[in-house]
Amino acid sequence: MTSKNTTRRQLLRATAMLGAMSGASFAGAAEPAKANVAPVTSTGPTVPADDQTRQTGLAEGSDIVVTATRPNEIAPVTASLQTTQPQSVISRSFIEDSLPATSDFNQIALISPSVSNTGSANGAGLSESKAQIRGFQDGEYNITYDGVPFGDTNDPTHHPNTFFPSNTIETLIVDRGPGNAGQLGQATFGGNINLFSRAAREEAGLEAKASYGTFDTVLVRGLLQTGEIDRLGGARGVFSSQAIHSDGARTFSPFRSFNIFGKVVIPVGPSARLTLLGTYNVNRFNQPDNDGATTSQVALYGKQFSLNADPNSQTFYGYNHTHKRTDFEIVRFDADLGHGSTFDNRAYTYSYDNETLSGNDVTLFATATPAQIAAANTVVLTPGAKAVSGVPGYTKTNRYRVFGDIARVHLDFGFGALTTGAWLEWSNTYRQQRDVNLVTLAANFIEKAVVDPVSGTGTPQNVKFDQNSHTNHTEAFVELELRPLPGLSITPGFKHVDFNRQIRAAYNQTTRYAQSSSDTYTADLPFLTVNYALTDRLAAYGQYARGFLAPPLSVLYVANPRLSTVAPERSTNYQAGAVYHGANLSLDADVYRIDFSNKFSSFTSAVPGEGVVFINQGAVRYRGVEAQATYALPLGFAVFANGSRNEARTDNPGVIRQQVAKAPEYTAAGGLLYKHGPIRFSLIDKWVGRQFFLNPTGSTAPGTAYDSDIYQSRGYNAAILSARYDVGPVRLGVEVNNIFDSQRVTSISTGKTAQFDQYFYQAPRAVTGDVTVSF
Repeated sequence: MTSKNTTRRQLLRATAMLGAMSGASFAGAAEPAKANVAPVTSTGPTVPADDQTRQTGLAEGSDIVVTATRPNEIAPVTASLQTTQPQSVISRSFIEDSLPATSDFNQIALISPSVSNTGSANGAGLSESKAQIRGFQDGEYNITYDGVPFGDTNDPTHHPNTFFPSNTIETLIVDRGPGNAGQLGQATFGGNINLFSRAAREEAGLEAKASYGTFDTVLVRGLLQTGEIDRLGGARGVFSSQAIHSDGARTFSPFRSFNIFGKVVIPVGPSARLTLLGTYNVNRFNQPDNDGATTSQVALYGKQFSLNADPNSQTFYGYNHTHKRTDFEIVRFDADLGHGSTFDNRAYTYSYDNETLSGNDVTLFATATPAQIAAANTVVLTPGAKAVSGVPGYTKTNRYRVFGDIARVHLDFGFGALTTGAWLEWSNTYRQQRDVNLVTLAANFIEKAVVDPVSGTGTPQNVKFDQNSHTNHTEAFVELELRPLPGLSITPGFKHVDFNRQIRAAYNQTTRYAQSSSDTYTADLPFLTVNYALTDRLAAYGQYARGFLAPPLSVLYVANPRLSTVAPERSTNYQAGAVYHGANLSLDADVYRIDFSNKFSSFTSAVPGEGVVFINQGAVRYRGVEAQATYALPLGFAVFANGSRNEARTDNPGVIRQQVAKAPEYTAAGGLLYKHGPIRFSLIDKWVGRQFFLNPTGSTAPGTAYDSDIYQSRGYNAAILSARYDVGPVRLGVEVNNIFDSQRVTSISTGKTAQFDQYFYQAPRAVTGDVTVSF
C-alpha cells in the first residue's frame, strides 16, 4: 500500500509543472524550463516563486502541484489537484498579457469566481479599490505576501495600490476558504488572497516597459534578473522599479506612484538558503478623505466628478491631497532537513504612513443656495470667538510599523507528516486628526468643548483625536497529515490565537479626552481537510474549519469600554469540491456553506454618562456554488468561463432573511484567449451581479433601482481586450479596458440623508499602448 502511494505521489510530482507559471516566459522573462515546477499548498499560501526552481516539499501544508496540461498553460485561472479548498491560481502571464500594467492586486484577483471589486473609479490602479469574496468585505478576509499576512492595525483592511503594485507580483492565488491551521492571518474565515513576489531566475535578463493611454496615463517599468552569480556561490537576485503618472478618470484627480523592489536569494550550504526581500512605495494623489459623488453633483458635473478648481469650495483640489509611503521587508531562512522534512523562518517588518489634507464635507449638494454654502464655509480662528469666513477641513495622519516572525517545521514520516509552528506579531500606531482653515492651514477651533472626567482639563477645540495604539498577536498551530490510502490525504489541525489591542491616547477618537485601555481576545480553532486523488487527473476535496476575527480598534473609542460585551466574530465553514485536469479541459467546481455569528454592532445607552456600547448582534449564512473551466482548442486558442451563485443572508430567529449589503448575488466571467508564435490575444469579460446598498432615507440615482429603503444595483460588467505582438526582442501591445464604456454604480456610501449619499461608478473606457523590450 505504501509503495503504491509513493508511486502515485512520484507521478504527480513528475507532472508537476504549474502551466500558468510556464506562461511567464511569454512576458519576456528569461526562465529555465525547470523553473516551471510550482508547489502549491493545500492549507496555506503557495511556496514563493523561487521555490519553483527547487522543490523542497517545504510544507505550509502538502506538496500540492498543478499539472502542465494544455488548458492549464493558457488558463487565466486554474486550481490544484491537491487543493483542499476552492482555489484560483493566477499566473504572471495573465497579469502581463491580459491586464493593464497599472492594475492593483484586487484587479488581478477579480478574474476569480465569487470575487467582486469596487472603488476603481479613477482608473485601474489609480485609486484605492476594495475586493469582496463571496460577499465578505475587505477586513473580513486575509491577504498575504510571500506567506506574511499584512493589513491595517485598527482593523485588517488593505490598501491595494499602496503596498504591492503589479510589478512586484509573480503569482496570485485566491483561496476561497480559511485554509488549514497553518494559514495565518487576522481574518482567514472569509478567504485568502495570497500574493507572491517576483521570482529570481537562474539566467540573467533585463526588461524595460513603457506605456501610454487614456487619462494621460504614463507608466515606465524596469526589471533586472542577475541570474546565478558564481562568484557569490550561486546567489541570484531580481530588481524592479516602476513609476506611474496619470491625470485620472475623475475631475482634478491626478495620481502619481513610484515603487522599487528587490529580492536576493543566497545559498547557504547544499540544502539551505537565505532570502532578502524589500519593497518601497510612494503614492501622491488628489482625492477627498471621504470620496464619492452625490446625486446633485452627478446631475450637474457627471459621474466622474470628484474635485474642482474653486478655492472657495471644500472640493477644491488644492485642499484635498494625500501622500502615502510604505515599505515591506522579509528575511527568510529555509532548509531541507532531508526525507521530505523542512524548516522555514520568516522575520519581517512593514510600515504605512498616510498624510492627508481634506475638506470637512465634500458632499455639499450642488444645488445649495449661496447662503447655505456661506454657512458651511466658516471657521473659528480663536477659541470662543465668533465664526468667520473660511474653508473648513482637517489634517490626518495614520502611521504604523509592524514587526513579526513566522516559524514552522514540517516532518515527513512516509505515511503522514506533522507541521507545527507559531506566528508572533506586534505593532505601534499613531493616528491624529486636527481641524484647520484650508486657506491658511491655521487651527480651526470648531469642536465641542470637552472636559477630561479624570483630570478636569479641557481638550483643545481643534483636536478631533490624537492617539497611539498597539497590538500583540500570537498564533500557534499544528497539523497532522495522514495518508491511510493511496491518493488519500486527511489533515486535522488546531490553532490557538491570542490577540491584544491597547490604546494610549492623549485625546481618544470619539470621546476626545485622554484614555488608556486594553482588550485581549483568544480562540481555539479546529480544522479538518481531506483530498482524495480518484485518478491522476481527478481529485475530490472537503473542508471543515472554524474562523475568528477580533473586534476593531473602534470598540475602545468609547467612554466606558468595560460596558461593552463585544466578542470576536466567529464562523464555521463547510465546503467540498472536485478538480479535473484533462488533456484539453481544466475544470473544478465546489459548494460551500459558512455560518457567521457575533456580528459587531453598537448602540447609545439611555443611561446618562454611559455613551456608546458595543455588542454582538446578528448572524449571516453564506452559501453558494462556484465553478471555473478552460478548454484548449487547436492552434493555440482556448475558451474559459467561471461563475458563482452567492447567497449571503441574515440568519436571525423571527426576522426575514435578507441579502446583506454589498454582497453580489452572482459573478460570471468568460472569454477567448490565443497564444501562438509571436501573438498573444485575449478578450475577457467579468460580470458582477445584483447587490444591495442600505440607505436610511430612500431615493434613486442613475443605474440603481430603489426598493424599501435599500438601493438595489442591477450589477455591472467590464470587458478587456488585449493584444500583443513580438518583433524580435520587442513586444508591442494594446489594451482596451471597459470596451463597452459601462459606467454603472459599483458602490454607495450612505450619508445622513439621501442628498449626502456618495456614489461610485465604473471608470470610462481606457485605451493603452505599450512597448516592452527584453535583453
